[in-house]
Amino acid sequence: MSTDGGLIGTFGEAFDEVDTYSSSRPSNAYLKRLLNSNYFIALAALKNGLVVGGIAAYELQKFEQERSEIYIYDLAVAAAHRREGIATALIQELKKIAVARAAYIIFVQADIEDDPAIALYTKLGVREDVLHFDIAVGVSDDDA
Repeated sequence: MSTDGGLIGTFGEAFDEVDTYSSSRPSNAYLKRLLNSNYFIALAALKNGLVVGGIAAYELQKFEQERSEIYIYDLAVAAAHRREGIATALIQELKKIAVARAAYIIFVQADIEDDPAIALYTKLGVREDVLHFDIAVGVSDDDA
């Protein structure tokens, strides 16, 4: 990941959230710490030296057993390079990393209206219908 566009820029464009991904970019020092951590995984798909897709994932250490799970936080492919097998190839690479880390599962969520993502994940895994909740932090008891 770099602060010159790269993977972060690809995510912003692919998700149509350029402002979210570009308005307050992390410093190079922050990214270096993240990339050197033992819990963050970043993969980039390159074509002619340009980032055309990528994955940002996290390894979650479990407490109930000595094992971990991999959570795909972001997976995106630039619009001009979709339907080329890039997303599938990125997930296949992530599976190799998961095996090397002795993770027992990879999981990902998809928005209900994101038919292409749902089709991809259905091809690669088993669907679970769950609910997702965002819980705000820093709220007073009066706001609850």
